[in-house]
Amino acid sequence: MALKNLPREEPVMQGNAACPGCPATLALRTVLKALGKKTVMVVPACCTAVIQSLYPYTSFDIPIMNIAFEAAAAGASGIEAALRKQGKEDINVLAWAGDGGTYDIGLQALSGAVERGTNFIYICYNNQIYSNTGIQRSGATPISAWTTTTVGGKTEFHKEMGEIIQAHHPPYAAQASISEPEDLYKKVKKAKDIKGPKYIEILAPCPPGWRFSMDKTVDMGKLAIETGAWALWEYENDELVFNGKSKLILEEKIKPKPIEEWLKYQGRFKHLFVPKRNEEQLKRIQDHNDAQWKRYRKKYL
Repeated sequence: MALKNLPREEPVMQGNAACPGCPATLALRTVLKALGKKTVMVVPACCTAVIQSLYPYTSFDIPIMNIAFEAAAAGASGIEAALRKQGKEDINVLAWAGDGGTYDIGLQALSGAVERGTNFIYICYNNQIYSNTGIQRSGATPISAWTTTTVGGKTEFHKEMGEIIQAHHPPYAAQASISEPEDLYKKVKKAKDIKGPKYIEILAPCPPGWRFSMDKTVDMGKLAIETGAWALWEYENDELVFNGKSKLILEEKIKPKPIEEWLKYQGRFKHLFVPKRNEEQLKRIQDHNDAQWKRYRKKYL
């Protein structure tokens, strides 16, 4: 579907408290256009808990349950069970959490819900940090990235959350990006019609957390894909396929841009370039990225 043909209805209304250029809001607008207003949303502690506006007001035109940081999937499981008991099986149950509440604090509840076969959609908008609480590192934070808790740059590589989810063998999982709204819309529409647990992770470049100009949010998402730092894929019935430019990179029909083309525009990696280039660490990051794609090719081609 072309972007101009997306539904005009806006469940995310004016008056929300999002930062300018906020990727979570961009993603949520697209997701709720795909799901429609017959959706109940569960939101743990994260940026979205603030974006929706402060109690007793809300700028989201759907029912929302705010819940503890670790409990998004557990809360969604309860709502899904209650709706099923009432015979209301045409209502979408959406758990909407950041990477902190998915990769780290909420992983146990998510794993349990997927294992039990809960009929819900779990979406992680991944800005690669705990942004709402002051830009701390998470399990999704890339190596060398500055955060307030890794002031010299993170020393560990990030988790591969998509592969952790695939190990649970859900009926559907996907990776998307705020820079590709048509792809995201299509994936959410597909997930909506599948029974059982569905997981979608959306790359959400954060201007204040990543330290780039707020008008470059979409550009940062596109560069992540073009450098291979982020892959677009779908996992369905134990088969994984890549989408868009990620498919072309996988099949070596196009060559990804050097990963420093993505890193150099983000202030959180400034120390890799100023006062002088850290060639050793830049090579380590590029080698890790290249190795990931080699592993993809070995496994999926």
